[in-house]
Amino acid sequence: MISYEINCDTLALLPVSETETKVMEKENMYLVKKSVMEIIENSCEFFGSTYDGRHEGTKKLIGVTHKSPIIIEESRNLIYFPTCSPRLEKCCWIGLNNIKKYENNNGITELLFSNNKKIKLPVSYGSFDNQYLRATKLESVLRKRINATE
Repeated sequence: MISYEINCDTLALLPVSETETKVMEKENMYLVKKSVMEIIENSCEFFGSTYDGRHEGTKKLIGVTHKSPIIIEESRNLIYFPTCSPRLEKCCWIGLNNIKKYENNNGITELLFSNNKKIKLPVSYGSFDNQYLRATKLESVLRKRINATE
């Protein structure tokens, strides 16, 4: 697959190499010939913004500047967060709203999605938990602002 936009079925973007990403969806798995960051950036643009604009939005909403979660698209509540610095090739991006639970499994994080698919991430539980909490904070602030304007 040459191109991919994040959608409501997207669970995770997992790097295979500098130029390939495994895209995990609720029912499908794709190998996309783009880096994880290219997919993130293209998805932001597909929904009318830029990655830098989304990153700046996170900074304004919750004050996070490093390893920031971002809102890919707000009406569908597509919020994704990185497992480490997005500058690193090993960085995975996880969709917040499809997470059922996560737990520590001998120093790595085991993640269970809402459709009961599981993955193991080479990231500490503490680091993953911090990223998850940042993303839920971003979601909460966004929802409060949307509800206040309705």
